[in-house]
Amino acid sequence: MRTGVIVVADDEERQREALARALRAAGHTVWPVAGGMEAVERVRTDAVDVVLTDLRMPGMSGIDVLRRVREIQPEVAVILLTAFGSVSGAVEAMKAGAADYLMKPVDLDELEVVIERALERTDLVRENRRLRRRLETSAAGFRLIGHARSLQEVLARAARAAATDATVLIRGESGTGKELLARSIHDLGRRAEAAFVAVNCAALPETLLESELFGHERGAFTGAVALHRGRIERAAGGTLFLDEVGDLPLPVQVKLLRFLQEREFSRLGGETVLRADVRVIAATHRALEERIAAGTFREDLYYRLNVVTLELPPLRERREDIPELVEHFLQRHARRHGLPLRRPTREAMDALVKHDFPGNVRELENALEQALVLAAGDEITLDDLPPGVRGAARAGAHAPAEGGELAAVLDAVERRVVLEALARCGGNQSAAARALGITEGGLRYKLRKWAGASEEASG
Repeated sequence: MRTGVIVVADDEERQREALARALRAAGHTVWPVAGGMEAVERVRTDAVDVVLTDLRMPGMSGIDVLRRVREIQPEVAVILLTAFGSVSGAVEAMKAGAADYLMKPVDLDELEVVIERALERTDLVRENRRLRRRLETSAAGFRLIGHARSLQEVLARAARAAATDATVLIRGESGTGKELLARSIHDLGRRAEAAFVAVNCAALPETLLESELFGHERGAFTGAVALHRGRIERAAGGTLFLDEVGDLPLPVQVKLLRFLQEREFSRLGGETVLRADVRVIAATHRALEERIAAGTFREDLYYRLNVVTLELPPLRERREDIPELVEHFLQRHARRHGLPLRRPTREAMDALVKHDFPGNVRELENALEQALVLAAGDEITLDDLPPGVRGAARAGAHAPAEGGELAAVLDAVERRVVLEALARCGGNQSAAARALGITEGGLRYKLRKWAGASEEASG
């Protein structure tokens, strides 16, 4: 029988613990929580298969839990528990996407059947998602957007690494897409059908981080009321992604090093040696060499992680990809918010292309979502962009030009090459973009820029 990770949310302690005991006896990993918010946080931070929640709870109701879980992890099955007299609420929950509902007091035989059915549903949804991801990645190679040479060189190395089980260290500034690259490597590899389990090493305190990675035995510490499988166990057969690995505390580094060397570990508070077949991908924005010199990162661990290194370029080093990213993010957030698609004016696009984006692609996406939501007209103007983007653009407009003569010559050469490619392709922009090795969005941006310059010159 398939076992899974189940969150039980009920404000009645006796009911909650009775359900938890029954599910643990069937072999499931169970996290009993007293309220809806705790259940939602578990789904947000852990690999959960099923949420079993009471319909009526103080604070956050079962319907609210259902909606929040579907926003965070839509493949997680949510089962509602309802007392007699609240059947209408259960019907509402089913319409909202609940996998099933059970009447209180819960019949344990019925519970077993419903849980098994919910796990089958969760597995099916996840399998469909994995298949869709594989189709996406097999068609486009990776889900990172851009055709800049610096990015394509990284993706070529990543594709070769994906075909192996080699440990990968992804380096790059915050917001460059390190987790997206890690997920793409997983999706393109032989472990694509297994789990991709992520842990942010900078987001958890040392004691909790060790438990989350390696798990703990019942009674290992105060509050450890049940056995807990760590992320390594849950990633068995798949990929473990260690985000911000440079922030790992030294004691945890020692245990991770042993796992990387021997593929063996022990749960916190336990003596049994466990093994797990897991591929490890790590990422950091830290300069690990500096942390080694400072004594805060182990050199031997660095060499274990640094089998294949991939360095993602910052967005300011691949500005030619910005128009394509702009188009992608505006379409995504227009669908998400139910808004009409608004495109930036030439002035706004120029400002976006020229901005350095210290937060990289993440900052660009946030700026575009804000502009799309707040724009009053049919287009996104310079005034709709965040102050940092438009402020730099306006400051640059009044700054003296440096190397203006060379820039003009290069622009003229680029323009001639693009127009010749368009002529050869009979004016077909898609074909011309392919011939030039740029995106169609990038080509359209250049043509709009030159057309605007011509209008200003004639005016």
